[in-house]
Amino acid sequence: MLLGILIVLPAQAQTLADALEQAWARHPQAAAVSAREDEARARADVAAGITPGPASLSLSSLNDRLNRNRGKQEWEAEMAVPLWLPGQQSARVAEAESTFAEVAARRTALRLQIAGEVREAWWAVADARNARDLARRRATTAGALEADVLRRFKAGDLARIDANLAQGERLAAEAEAIEAEAALLRAEHIYRNLTGAAAPSVLAAEAALAAREPVGPHPQPLSREGRGERSESLRDLPGPDHPQLAAVAAAAQTARAKLRVAEETRRDAPEIALRVVRERGEFAEPYASTVGVKLTIPFSSGARVRQESSAARAEASQADAELALARLRLQLDTEKARLDLAAAERQFAMASVRRELTADNLRLAEKAFSLGESDLTTLLRVRADAFEAEAFLNRQQVARAAAQSRLKQVLGVLP
Repeated sequence: MLLGILIVLPAQAQTLADALEQAWARHPQAAAVSAREDEARARADVAAGITPGPASLSLSSLNDRLNRNRGKQEWEAEMAVPLWLPGQQSARVAEAESTFAEVAARRTALRLQIAGEVREAWWAVADARNARDLARRRATTAGALEADVLRRFKAGDLARIDANLAQGERLAAEAEAIEAEAALLRAEHIYRNLTGAAAPSVLAAEAALAAREPVGPHPQPLSREGRGERSESLRDLPGPDHPQLAAVAAAAQTARAKLRVAEETRRDAPEIALRVVRERGEFAEPYASTVGVKLTIPFSSGARVRQESSAARAEASQADAELALARLRLQLDTEKARLDLAAAERQFAMASVRRELTADNLRLAEKAFSLGESDLTTLLRVRADAFEAEAFLNRQQVARAAAQSRLKQVLGVLP
């Protein structure tokens, strides 16, 4: 029975790569990728055929039964086969190959897009968990402080206002804990809806990016020369093998292939047909058979050719413009992601120092309050500063890991 339960329940992802696989298996567009690959493969099979289309068979019969009925009978069978126009088959083959490459490129780009969604959901859960844990600790500490203040109030060491302040602090901390629990439930719901499984207990950060130049902070102000060096360091931008760029480039290549097909297809396909006729004149005459060949050459329609060529040319121009725009957008996004990571590193370093200072102040304030050297208001203010500093440090820790993931995302690196 236990084994059956383990089989039914979805496996919990342990890494971002596992979560990506779970999300990929559930995504509606990913389910259609195989069908689109089959469609592209079938298109290639058609382009590689001997004829552009299937053969056709026609049968006809002619007799004089309606009026004379002297036995005249004629049977005709015709087998027609379409023919490739000059250059049309090679254009169709190139279009099929481009379509298949585009499907593969869009598959990788879709996988990268899903990876970005998983990364955002992953770090949203991590941030919500940190906030929940801190809120719980604050509620527990506020409860302990309230108990101590009430004990001293009953003993006559503290005023009633101090007891009220301690009780208010406890209620505020509990309300914040309830709100943090609700935020965590929302984040976990989004993650479960995306992957179909609960978030793992440990949300590990991704490995640091093995970049060719440092992406850390710049502690000193950048001079004019420094800015030049920094612009040189940002040359490590997404290349043509980036999934998004590859998908747009493949679409542009497919559009150009379709344009070539439109240019090579200036008329309908000609047909060659083999005709067999078997006939007799009257009942007394024997059947005679004849064999013939028919060639059908359609005329070209200039308006239709211009229509199809113009549509294909517009699609190719749009694809080229989208490729240039996507390349520029990725360059800007990469520079922004690197700057965000550097800022997150600096923020985390400053948050660590601030947390140490506020923690030391809290220890001193608690000691002074227990000795009667300080009032409760000062202790609550110092405690609030300490919790805020710790919350900020937790947020910056998650923000730094999320910034690292976003940099990998914009560079096209999958988990």
